[in-house]
Amino acid sequence: MTDQTDLSKLKCSPSSERNKVPILEVLKIELADITEVWEIGSGTGQHAVFFAAELPHLTWQPCDLKENHQDIQARIELVQLPNLKSPMTLDVNLFPWPMQSVQAVFSANTLHIISKTAVHAFFKGIQQSLQTGGKLCVYGPFNYQGKFTSDSNERFDRQLKQRDPASGIRDFDWINQLAEAAHCCLQKDYEMPANNRLLVWKKTV
Repeated sequence: MTDQTDLSKLKCSPSSERNKVPILEVLKIELADITEVWEIGSGTGQHAVFFAAELPHLTWQPCDLKENHQDIQARIELVQLPNLKSPMTLDVNLFPWPMQSVQAVFSANTLHIISKTAVHAFFKGIQQSLQTGGKLCVYGPFNYQGKFTSDSNERFDRQLKQRDPASGIRDFDWINQLAEAAHCCLQKDYEMPANNRLLVWKKTV
């Protein structure tokens, strides 16, 4: 059991703390009739523990690269929630993914971090793993018609590319084309704080 003093030693994402409540308000609507969600790119685990606590009707399955499991598991042990599972290892580029016929997938602040090749792999995995009628919920910044939606997003994109040239804010139209190719139909495009969006698709086949 992780004791309370260990929390200060864990990695913390300030953006996850800022955006968790607005995201929750959307998930309450979109996942009301869902019983299990797989989170791709769980990062620090902050979203996993918060959403599992606030959405007790859901079983929440965190997923990330193996090197990120330590902080996720530490937070899970701290909260001891019956509907929150230990993290699964998932690299979007490696197939098959460790799940089949899942009801819903949630991913936050991932598509602008991973490479374009990995984004393609992400939607290939969604096509193979999400059940017909299942939902895909993706949160993050997006460009529209090839343009940034704010000066802050443009600055953020430059910062991303300085750190990793393969990263960058993706264009909504391209992302939606990949989703459609994976048999996912856009249901909602929610405007979120700080020039972010929450996109919701439903698997049609």
